Amino acid sequence: MTSESKPKRATIKDVAEHAGVSVSTVSYVLNDSGPVAPERRNRVLNAARVLQYSPNESARNLKRRTASRIGMVIPDLTNQFFAMIAEGVHQAASAHDVLVVLVVPGSAEQSEEEQTRLLRSQRVDGVVYLSSTGSMPAASYELARSGPVVLVDEQIPGVDLPAVVSDSRKGAREVAQHVIDNGHRRIAVIGGPESLWTAQQRLAGYREAFAGAGIDPDSVPVLVGDYRQDAGYELASRALAADIEPTALICANDLMAVGAMEYCRNSGRRMPNDVSIVGFDDLPLSSLLTPRLTSVRQPAHDMGYRATTVLFDLIENRTPAPMSLLPTTVQVRSSVCDINGA
Repeated sequence: MTSESKPKRATIKDVAEHAGVSVSTVSYVLNDSGPVAPERRNRVLNAARVLQYSPNESARNLKRRTASRIGMVIPDLTNQFFAMIAEGVHQAASAHDVLVVLVVPGSAEQSEEEQTRLLRSQRVDGVVYLSSTGSMPAASYELARSGPVVLVDEQIPGVDLPAVVSDSRKGAREVAQHVIDNGHRRIAVIGGPESLWTAQQRLAGYREAFAGAGIDPDSVPVLVGDYRQDAGYELASRALAADIEPTALICANDLMAVGAMEYCRNSGRRMPNDVSIVGFDDLPLSSLLTPRLTSVRQPAHDMGYRATTVLFDLIENRTPAPMSLLPTTVQVRSSVCDINGA
């Protein structure tokens, strides 16, 4: 079909002309926002049916300051932690009858920049954004200029956007203290990407626990990974090849802890007797591993839900707090051995 033969979409003005009423009368009827005589109301509704008129939801929602659809940028749905955040976003949106347009840059050949441009084309009313790099592409800044954006899980330095995060620093400090309390002094850290706020916060928390226990934080080796299972495997092999082999590995997320456990198993090391391991996130799989993994529980679902409610506040012209900090808790299981002899 050529552009000349393509049917023209009916406008509110077309409905008004067909019904023989004013545009404001049509608006009153379709939005149920003002008094209209029954006979005129019926003419408007009949004209809308005949012309197959459908309102421009984006324009209506902008005027009402409500949302019809929001976007979410998330790095990877194969990561259970990210998927739980996405589920929280979906649940909050569903409660408001709002559609979620999901962009997963890691699952497509398109770059994050290209995927974010695609999201802009969907005319979403706002975006929940989870960064995998600690930065935002240029297209995402355009999103922030044209509508509300809320960060979840990560903060981005120099970006003035509201964020919903967990207390990673406190959780890291507490799980490292648990390792220390069980007598471990030869410790290695398998950390996350240095560019990410979460990795920085967790490393700071670990170092606080070391310093509080009289362990020089600079004496504890830190091997930097990318939060993926393969990195945990590789970095565990390097950490355990040191001249003074650590008795404990503190991993900055559960996926790297799983990789570290896999390496220990393949190399004949017993867990937790030879090597104790802890993680961060408390994914559902953590309690199913052998040994069951001690980890820091983050309220992933609640983070996604809260980020969405903050986004709705912005869309409806309310001012939320610049940052929402959700609590973390250490889930103690059987992956840490007490070497105090108690």
